Amino acid sequence: MKRQTFNDINITPLTDIFLVLLILMMVIAPILDQQGLSLAVPEFVEQNQDNKDSKLLTVQVTSDNKYLINNEQIDEYSLSEVIKEKMETYPDGLLIQASGESSHQNVVKLMDDARNVGVKSISIVEM
Repeated sequence: MKRQTFNDINITPLTDIFLVLLILMMVIAPILDQQGLSLAVPEFVEQNQDNKDSKLLTVQVTSDNKYLINNEQIDEYSLSEVIKEKMETYPDGLLIQASGESSHQNVVKLMDDARNVGVKSISIVEM
């Protein structure tokens, strides 16, 4: 009995897999195109600079994740109201001095609160 050889390859499952991958890429591609947060790297600020000449509001984020404005501790729930009040006298923007041990969440919360009250320019330095 002679055995017949099989020379054809069935490509139907392969095309099904490629179509599923194509549909997945078409769904995922618009999600990947979303605009991220645009950050500008601030220039070096000297530590001995006189802050009275500056029109930047300076907010410190300490290592224990507390917010300080003019050495006064600000509650995180009233942070946006305080920034909104202070920005009338500091029109140039906000300078965040973050400790190296402060959490990323607290710095981002400060940035979000500042953006929500209309701050256009935000700079970050490490204390």
